Amino acid sequence: MKSKSRSNCHDEQYFWSTHAKGTRITTVKVQVANQDPYSTNLFQFKKVLVIGLGQLGLPVARYVKQRGFDTYGYDISPKAVKLAQKTAAIENATTNFSEFDVFILCVSTHKADDMFSPQIDGLLSIVEKISKEAKSGALVSIESTIPKGTSKKVFDILNHRFHVVHAPHRWYSLEEKEHGVNQLRVIGGVCECCLKAGVQFYGGVDNVRVDGQSYYFSSSSLKSLGISMHPVTSTEIAELTKIAENAHRYLQISIAEDLYLYCQANNINFPELRDALNTKWNVNILEPRDGIGGHCLPKDTKMFLQSSNERKSKILRAAMDVDEEYKRFRAKLEEEFNSAIIEGIESPKGKFL
Repeated sequence: MKSKSRSNCHDEQYFWSTHAKGTRITTVKVQVANQDPYSTNLFQFKKVLVIGLGQLGLPVARYVKQRGFDTYGYDISPKAVKLAQKTAAIENATTNFSEFDVFILCVSTHKADDMFSPQIDGLLSIVEKISKEAKSGALVSIESTIPKGTSKKVFDILNHRFHVVHAPHRWYSLEEKEHGVNQLRVIGGVCECCLKAGVQFYGGVDNVRVDGQSYYFSSSSLKSLGISMHPVTSTEIAELTKIAENAHRYLQISIAEDLYLYCQANNINFPELRDALNTKWNVNILEPRDGIGGHCLPKDTKMFLQSSNERKSKILRAAMDVDEEYKRFRAKLEEEFNSAIIEGIESPKGKFL
């Protein structure tokens, strides 16, 4: 038996479980969470603090307030705080963090001087503040995009005294009505009790099954965000879900870029070819446009590449090379096209844009 110091959220116990698979006998060490002192399935969440009031955090805070929670906001930018107060009536958390039942972390996870490179220093500094000031047993939900293993690191910084879940956002600003805060989300908990608390806060559902385990809540009298949630068995799965889906999107765009470059090299009309390809039910070639922009796709794809200690994705590395080549080609093409307009002649390379 491995000894651990007692904690409010997670008192680890270990037992050996033997499974028979055909003629093979596999013995694994299984970790379970002690339910004490949270022996009940119900959690009372009333006062919520949204940390980070930027492009993601502000819509989250607005939605949480609309769901009837006592909602506060916190941001290092006074401008962001004022905007939240003015547009969503979000109160500023001017005092310490001791009063809150839920902390929703929407902190940027890129370097301050390089939006394309992942960094979680800002998020971890906020966690340190929560650890020093917040009451034990509160729910800490990380909605920021984070590298694999970050949730457990947060749990350790919090000294195992809080419920920690990762519920990565899928919010899309250009289609907020269809893809806003309340769309289907993935959620993972560091411990079983963490997952129960997170599912109750987000979904308020009566019965959730995760890997054969049922979680029951008498939710009729409890507030929740009313968001459909897809629970997974570990925070690592939840963490990888977000960065892998953005890496997948990166690949989709890079394939379109590669096809575009192929058409240019072989004097093929790309728009016509794309339209023809997309008549097939399971083909959807995207528009490459100006290349892979924004900061989420490049940053999160790098985060996914860095998540593996041994195997680095060759196809993602190739996709990055394609994107760079495509952007160089488009820049050169635009320069030639603009020069042709000035000279009053048609640029032959511009006809398949």
